[in-house]
Amino acid sequence: METARLLPLVVAAPLMGAAVLVATGRRLPRLASDVLGCAFATATAVLALLVLFRAGHPGPEAYPVEWVGGWRPVGGGAVGIVLVGDPLGAGLAALASLLVIAVLVYSWRYFEQPPRRHTGSFPALILVFQAGMCGFALTGDLFNAFVFFELMGVVAYALTGFRVEEPKPLQGALAFGVVNSLGAYVTLLGITLLYARTGELGFAQIGRKLDAGGPDGLVLAAFVLVTTGLLVKAAAVPFHFWLPDAHAVAPTPVCMLLSGVMVELGVYGVARVYWTVFAGPGGLSHPDFTRALLVLGVLTALLGAVMCWQQRHLKRLLAFSTVSHTGLFLIGVAVLTPEGISGTALYVLGHAGVKAALFACAGVLLDRYASVDEHELFGRARELPEVGALFAVGGLALCGLPPFGSGLGKAVAEEAAGHTAAWLPALYVLVSAVTGGAVLRAGLRIFAGVGRRPRDGRESGPETTGEEEPETGRRLARIPVPLLAVPAVLLAASLAVGVIPAVASAVGRAGALFTDTGGYRRSVLDGRAAAVPASVPPHWQATGILLGLLSTALAITLATLAVRRPVRTGTAALLAPVRRLQSGHIGDYVAWLVAGTALLTVLTVPGVR
Repeated sequence: METARLLPLVVAAPLMGAAVLVATGRRLPRLASDVLGCAFATATAVLALLVLFRAGHPGPEAYPVEWVGGWRPVGGGAVGIVLVGDPLGAGLAALASLLVIAVLVYSWRYFEQPPRRHTGSFPALILVFQAGMCGFALTGDLFNAFVFFELMGVVAYALTGFRVEEPKPLQGALAFGVVNSLGAYVTLLGITLLYARTGELGFAQIGRKLDAGGPDGLVLAAFVLVTTGLLVKAAAVPFHFWLPDAHAVAPTPVCMLLSGVMVELGVYGVARVYWTVFAGPGGLSHPDFTRALLVLGVLTALLGAVMCWQQRHLKRLLAFSTVSHTGLFLIGVAVLTPEGISGTALYVLGHAGVKAALFACAGVLLDRYASVDEHELFGRARELPEVGALFAVGGLALCGLPPFGSGLGKAVAEEAAGHTAAWLPALYVLVSAVTGGAVLRAGLRIFAGVGRRPRDGRESGPETTGEEEPETGRRLARIPVPLLAVPAVLLAASLAVGVIPAVASAVGRAGALFTDTGGYRRSVLDGRAAAVPASVPPHWQATGILLGLLSTALAITLATLAVRRPVRTGTAALLAPVRRLQSGHIGDYVAWLVAGTALLTVLTVPGVR
């Protein structure tokens, strides 16, 4: 079978699985529905991996293209739906599918036994979520990218509020839904402007039509609106407020997907839309795009790191770590080089396994002790050495410790960023040290009882409510095997990304193809085989190894000092205004969304040539 023929199946298979689970949910026992969900997720992962393994090589399948229903372009114009299996998009679809398998396996013994009428509802929602993620990664059409992203959003709202009998998950889902829906409306308005200008909706068609004319205010407005919606999904500052609130109350398996891959798809969307639509002479100039994304990336990385360090609620801590790393991903995209894209892609691969594993460990603590409060759990988890070891390894990998994939991605991305601004590698080191140090600090206190027992009022960090409930229905007396095996496999996968040269080589080719705008357009619109540009495979270099070791050493130092010395009141008071920005009020978050849109507009105003 031609590779292109597999692309619709990558989206259709999980949707079919969800339909089967919904239809048979009342008749199947829970184990059968869980196994069925894993089977469909695995089939989707196999299809995505087949596309990935065949794409990116010289020849007609470098960019597998499938026009659904046979509506192929005529004279460069098209009205059909197109799916494009470029290596980076196919890789993200495969990553999302593999994480879905991990989440479904982790969930086997996680939730309490549901009523028979709800059996299969959770895996069915996860499969629809998988379909949305795969569709977004593979689509070559701007409107269908919007549709798939909104499919993801709707399912994510439902998953965040899955425990419908509790008020907090509903509140978190409401904030998630309102902010992301507003971002979707903004994106749709931008798509409308582009359609009014070009009469096209495909990435390649819009880009070619824009390049035939000249850039103006309408093009700038469309770029700002479309990018704003994608940055909301990516949880970039100041569009990020929904993410910590949602992570704090969402079921842990859902957090594994939100932080592991959904947020990163927002970053991918920004890069994809720019390179295929706005990178030509009819769009935004490279220096102006770089400036805008660098400013937002630096703000996101720094604010996320500061807020991450201030948390004692583990799920919020990990959520702000995701915000901070989103900033680093945006910086990697902003440098607009194949090396920056390849390094960021490797960083995303490594980060996905590490962050999902850390959330899995937090879920074990929640179900064993009915708490994820760093202070309340002080020393109580000494009886869980396996979980403590996994948590510590995850913290070290988050720092960028070689040879983890997160470390290799950080090394390659920060080297590429250093060619744009010499101080950017220092930012990568600082952010990695602070976020990794926060995780290690929590691990030292919870699993080893190191240092002085924290006392409320003496230590910084917003207090938790103490009202967390185990998601397994009752506290676990014994940790089920899936809850330990899944994070172990995820961390091993992150390590494999950093030590298997073939992975880095494939990502290097993917980055080179991704930045070849002309090759993408010729493959999609003209049916011509894309030549794979020459690329240097990402690899470990002495500078990257030393910087990775430096960020890890700084993280360990920060964690050690934090558990042995109380935070001074003056420091906590200085950072209090920053913490108060996360108010929990939807109106405040909407105001910040408007402010962020205005900031992006100001940063790109010189972009109209």
